[in-house]
Amino acid sequence: MHVPDGFINLPVSAVAGVAAAGAVAVSLRGARRELDERTAPLAGLVAAFIFAVQMLNFPVAAGTSGHLLGGALAAILVGPFTGVLCVSVVLLMQGILFADGGLTALGVNITVMGVVTVVVAYALFRGLVKVLPRGRRSVTVASFVAALVSVPAAAAAFTLIYAIGGTTDIPVGKVLTAMVGVHVLIGIGEAVITAATVGAVIAVRPDLVHGARGLAAPLKLLVGGKLVDATPEPAPEPVLAPVAARSTRKVWGVGLVSALVIAGVFSFYASASPDGLEQVAAEQGIDKKVEEHAAAGSPLADYGIKDIADPRISGGLAGVIGVGATIVAGTGIFWAVRRRREDGPQSDATPARVEESA
Repeated sequence: MHVPDGFINLPVSAVAGVAAAGAVAVSLRGARRELDERTAPLAGLVAAFIFAVQMLNFPVAAGTSGHLLGGALAAILVGPFTGVLCVSVVLLMQGILFADGGLTALGVNITVMGVVTVVVAYALFRGLVKVLPRGRRSVTVASFVAALVSVPAAAAAFTLIYAIGGTTDIPVGKVLTAMVGVHVLIGIGEAVITAATVGAVIAVRPDLVHGARGLAAPLKLLVGGKLVDATPEPAPEPVLAPVAARSTRKVWGVGLVSALVIAGVFSFYASASPDGLEQVAAEQGIDKKVEEHAAAGSPLADYGIKDIADPRISGGLAGVIGVGATIVAGTGIFWAVRRRREDGPQSDATPARVEESA
């Protein structure tokens, strides 16, 4: 759903840019409360992973494909404020290095793909985990639903911006119907990827999943074949201290390798069909005034390396470079935010242990 230059007029694009800048500024401040010494490097990894998976366009209908937006995934794994920053870093790297998403439309893209998806997904996720039974499965189910809804919500947000500042005279009702319709299908793919990723992380390190914090189950003992609440004697150290002390290197390493393999190998097999926005734009005539990207001459434009004829090698190397650039930029930003965090205990920095529900 990367909006190119020319879909939205300059005045509205400028207003969206100001709104996006404000959202990023608020997120930078909010991320100080979400990031700690364990999650700061993982946030950079989440951004790189989203970049990699976005290269995997999957077919959703005849002649149409979709890709991960990533707002729900980022918000649930590292927090809503940090999630906005993760998606913003990805969009910035894509726009500057790969000519994907217009530069004048960067504010529109951050607003639609970053802010709207994160706000909608995280609000719905938090509401669901409060009413569902406490446990890992509930977190995964809530992740699925939140991600599913966030994609058509982003499509509706784009339609609203188009209604205000679209450069073509197309009935808004037709655009809304087409955009939401195809992005509901794309949302299913988004939901599967998000739930699978959150489920995988929570299965091995639930303490690293921001959305699972506050869901710690009471300590239980097996007595006579039944689980009963335990009331242990006060210990000199917190019960969860050993979990907090565990290194995140293994998770970071597995995540990085996964991102590199996805971008460097699996991306070659991505669907070549236009994504949902491109298809709707072509069918409805939204793209009549589309402009060439300012970075069209970039050596990495269109996710390939110039002067390398083999598309598999060209695309794979471009993907690896993109993952590397994103993780370096993201980790640098998140470490800087972490260093500015105020001293003192943070209630949301306490890791949690999630009990497997029956």
